Amino acid sequence: MSKIVKIGKIKIGGGSPIAVQSMTNTDTKDIFNTIQQIKALEESGCEMVRLSVYDEECTEALKKIKSETEVPLVADIHFDYKLAVASINAGVDKVRINPGNIGAKWKVEEVAKAANDHEVPIRVGANMGSIDEKYLKKFKDRVDALVMSAMDEVEELESVEFDNVVVAVKSSDAVETLLANEKISKLTDHPIHLGVTEAGVYEDAVVKSAFAIGHLIYEGIGDTVRISIAGDPIREVSVAYSILKSVHKLENAIEVVACPTCARTQINVEELAQEVKKALKTVKTNLKVAVMGCLVNGIGEARDADIAVFGTKSGGVIYENGEKIGLVKKNKIAQSLKDMIEGKLKGGKYENR
Repeated sequence: MSKIVKIGKIKIGGGSPIAVQSMTNTDTKDIFNTIQQIKALEESGCEMVRLSVYDEECTEALKKIKSETEVPLVADIHFDYKLAVASINAGVDKVRINPGNIGAKWKVEEVAKAANDHEVPIRVGANMGSIDEKYLKKFKDRVDALVMSAMDEVEELESVEFDNVVVAVKSSDAVETLLANEKISKLTDHPIHLGVTEAGVYEDAVVKSAFAIGHLIYEGIGDTVRISIAGDPIREVSVAYSILKSVHKLENAIEVVACPTCARTQINVEELAQEVKKALKTVKTNLKVAVMGCLVNGIGEARDADIAVFGTKSGGVIYENGEKIGLVKKNKIAQSLKDMIEGKLKGGKYENR
């Protein structure tokens, strides 16, 4: 089991729930829009937000951003150790550095000292796209090169008596990411950050991440996760939670399943399933809710799901634990399901509205 690392108000490692994170794509110096995006990410369930810090003005912006947001913030630093120190002094909850491009050992020591003084963890690691060529020459296996590059970074921090470390090994190749994380998990007890880097546009990123990250989490590897998707970071959070749900690593979360639709479908299943997911997003309980397009699959899913609705021309038929409990109008299905579940949680009975 990995060590516990505290990042602001949350803990990772040591059996803690896997933390979902994302990264802003606004300019950090654009304080207003960055704050708005961070708040939107937090509302979507993001538990940690990383920001690019590329010059001194960014570190000044961090102070204002930190004062107006609650989610833990991570400063992403390259090349300049002074930016890492300034970000820590600005109040960030974690920094991400690459000791290899920070420079001389004394510069790494300066970052480690500031982090120790403020009890701020440091994330290090290796990406296949930016790995030092010497590792690729030394190791025949690219996965070994990735792992040993990351371990050298960990050891460099440990050599300056810094142990509050998170490590990551990532590749745009999902199989390499999977194999590298399996290997590094046997070499360190520091918490592991999971991600398939540069995973691509939405569909490609989802498939790669679901394969590699889902597999690793199912094996018990990984303490925090970011799904890399080109575009809106809000989608990264949603996909992360979907993966966690699919491998049974998310407590108090409603799973919404839906049929793939066919000519028998009498209702817009995709639209209804999205409405149901949105309506039930804030309801904290473990339930399986099925949204089906017709009676053929609806009856079977009604037996398997805690709650099921299957479409008719006029609305939906609702089942609870395999038993039919009534009909509901088309435009009230999602809200009715929410009311029913919340009523049950309060100790009452489902009411058909």
